[in-house]
Amino acid sequence: MGLCGASGCTGRAVVLPLGGGQPRRRAGSVAAAGGQSPAALVGGARPRAARAAQRQRGGGSRESAPVGLPAIGGAAPRQRWGGRPGVAGRAVGEDGGEAAASAYRTAGGEDAAAFALEEQDLSKWVKFGVLTSTVLGALYVAWINPTTGFADEYVDAIEAATGGSPEGAITLMLGIFALAHSGLAGLRQAGEQVIGERAWRVMFALVSLPLAICPLVYFINHRYDGAALWDLHAVPGMHAFVWVTTFISFLFLYPSTFNLLEIAAVEKPKVHLWETGVMRITRHPQLFGQGLWCFAHTLWIGNAFTLWTSVLLMAHHVFGAFHGDRRLRSRYGDAFEEVKARTSIVPFAAILDGRQALPPDYWREFARGPYALIVGGTLAAYAAHPLMQGAAFGLGW
Repeated sequence: MGLCGASGCTGRAVVLPLGGGQPRRRAGSVAAAGGQSPAALVGGARPRAARAAQRQRGGGSRESAPVGLPAIGGAAPRQRWGGRPGVAGRAVGEDGGEAAASAYRTAGGEDAAAFALEEQDLSKWVKFGVLTSTVLGALYVAWINPTTGFADEYVDAIEAATGGSPEGAITLMLGIFALAHSGLAGLRQAGEQVIGERAWRVMFALVSLPLAICPLVYFINHRYDGAALWDLHAVPGMHAFVWVTTFISFLFLYPSTFNLLEIAAVEKPKVHLWETGVMRITRHPQLFGQGLWCFAHTLWIGNAFTLWTSVLLMAHHVFGAFHGDRRLRSRYGDAFEEVKARTSIVPFAAILDGRQALPPDYWREFARGPYALIVGGTLAAYAAHPLMQGAAFGLGW
């Protein structure tokens, strides 16, 4: 589900989408539900020549399936967000001054997912589009493209090192990604002092993106490898349950992933101390969202490879939660301790034990542009599953 589960990181951790199109299973795999005839999928280590032949044949399933997120007592002063409910800005009191800690908000926390259309600078969004297109284009040429890129050689080396074992290959790929991604996140404060916030963000993206793409594609192509554990496809309502659970998982994206201008370094990247919105439910929404995603996809696919991949993803996110807390404590000190005291890692725990008080208009903290974008993006990803599966099959990793 950007690329990091730790607080303050931007982007999503490796979110591996599941296609409902079911390639032909190896011996011991889950039988195709409903007697369908799935497209063939070649598993295990494959030399470059075999991949090239596979690309010439084309293929990949065209079916669609689930995508693949202590209270201070006393009467609180009435607050408005940036002048009116639900609009970007820090909490301000009736007199227009900065609000002190209240039953709903500490003095140091930030309002998450705040977005005001009237405050946007069109030139910055144009620059965002140009920079994003340039980076993605360069990534395709230098890494993904079989003719000009080096990802084929990287995957070949991984498979050779693990003896062609899909479980071994995904373990090594995700391990390398976790080491690079979380390692650079841990060095961020020191690195930014040396080369600056924008340069550090660019370097972080240039390292993380290529290392995230390989396990993503590899999972799509090998998701039906491994021993079959269960097959729940015929259970009434199972497809709908998996789809809804996956959809909800994407609503638990870490709020920093909404700061697109900072992610692209158009604006100076910051480490934010979020407190509102999804952060009231859990201080590490990325961890909970990834858990929902892994549960839904493992339930649907039902084999050892997907189960093991989910274990690896969750291990990285659990580490990321504590790693993120450490970095926020180092940067914000007592302000972080205040936010930590009224939030929780376990979803809803702070609310249930009275440390977190939800505002009467809590829904306004979600009725914002960034969440609308997430909803639209999730639905689009579901519709694009056949294209994603076809592209991954064409790469042949």
